[in-house]
Amino acid sequence: MAEPQELLVRRDELRDTRVAETEQPEIGEGQALLRVDRFGLTANNVTYAAFGEAMRYWEFFPAEEGWGHLPLWGFAEIQASEAEGVQAGARIYGYLPSSQWLVVEPAGAGERGFVDGVAHRSTLPSAYQRYLVTDSDPFYTAETEELQMLLRPLYFTSWLLADDLQDGGMGGATTAIFSSASSKTALGTVVAMKADAPDVEIVGLTSERSREMVEELDVYDRVALYDDVGSLGLDSATYVDFSGDGALRFAVHEGLGEALRASVAVGATSWDELGTRGEESLPGPRPRFFFAPDRVTKRGADWGREGLEQRVADAWHPFVDWVGGWLEIERGDGFEAAQGAYLELLDNRVGPKTAHVFSIG
Repeated sequence: MAEPQELLVRRDELRDTRVAETEQPEIGEGQALLRVDRFGLTANNVTYAAFGEAMRYWEFFPAEEGWGHLPLWGFAEIQASEAEGVQAGARIYGYLPSSQWLVVEPAGAGERGFVDGVAHRSTLPSAYQRYLVTDSDPFYTAETEELQMLLRPLYFTSWLLADDLQDGGMGGATTAIFSSASSKTALGTVVAMKADAPDVEIVGLTSERSREMVEELDVYDRVALYDDVGSLGLDSATYVDFSGDGALRFAVHEGLGEALRASVAVGATSWDELGTRGEESLPGPRPRFFFAPDRVTKRGADWGREGLEQRVADAWHPFVDWVGGWLEIERGDGFEAAQGAYLELLDNRVGPKTAHVFSIG
């Protein structure tokens, strides 16, 4: 049997990675040991790394000095438990490190799962703390497990963003412009908005390479190339930035002029171009950063956590049926294979119809 492994990323140089052996940790009273089984890898994970310091993503799963475990979404088995209400052998879904093992301190354990109450996570966003037992998870079906690993966290963000935009986040504009229109988070957002706000026009900005694919999906009202931002002819618009490309953001702000009512930063598919133009030089409205955990807190207070999850789950199932018709999944084994895919994602060398899933033996 292969030795347990972990994938480490240097926090100040995201292309510097290594796979190392690791040992199975011991657990004490009130703790449980999770064995990572399967996980998805997308541009979302690159965003976690790119914002690792600013948004404290590296703090969830501490590693040796200067290095970090890449945050992942996937499934794990409860290998052992000394925590009340947490049974060994249960399969769970949640936020995991790029390591074979994770020690948690379950709090509020019940039929649906638990929250990790470990001290170093107490000041971090609660949206990343929950671990859900698959047997009672409204999102879960065995046949869509791979799509859950790949798209569930993205779709949760998409649904929350669509909810935010419809709840005054567009500043009164009647058109939304999405950069990185082929990204999974952008696609999830446009599908959610078309279901609940069909009168909002949504323009997808994309590259020449991805244009055909975006047009074939037929979810945007219009598809335009990045060079077209100055000739869209809009009376009022909101820019929703999934790319993090500072030069593109400047071009959109400058090209739309007074028609731009709001600017929202969501992700970082062009992570290495963040900040290429200073925010102080941008014409028009100052961009605001959409942080999904803040929206979870608001809607959790409005509807209760289970009420929020049920709303998103109801929208998730038809979305995943649609995505399953065109998404191509590449499968691999082990952290060395995941290391290669991560570097391809970092360099934007993964096509928009492709996604990666990895199993850990």
